[in-house]
Amino acid sequence: MDVGRVIGNVWATKKDENLNGQKLLAIKILLDKEHERDGFVVASDIVGAGVGDLVLISHGGGARHAVGNSKAPIDSAVVGIVDSIEVLDYE
Repeated sequence: MDVGRVIGNVWATKKDENLNGQKLLAIKILLDKEHERDGFVVASDIVGAGVGDLVLISHGGGARHAVGNSKAPIDSAVVGIVDSIEVLDYE
């Protein structure tokens, strides 16, 4: 599972029928609270997240299970909206 920030929406007029009804979001995965990975992932949204939200991302079989369709050709799903992150420094 990863934490990411929603940076936009993805629309596809032609797609696999198992994606019908799925809201797709573009998400930057966080490396830490201040840095993001290069590029972005596309994830199916089951929680109603919006641009700017911090979200929890599930990947692989867990993502397909979360959307309730094992045949859906998805690799990532938004499974939660993050309210806050607290990271303790043990140094």
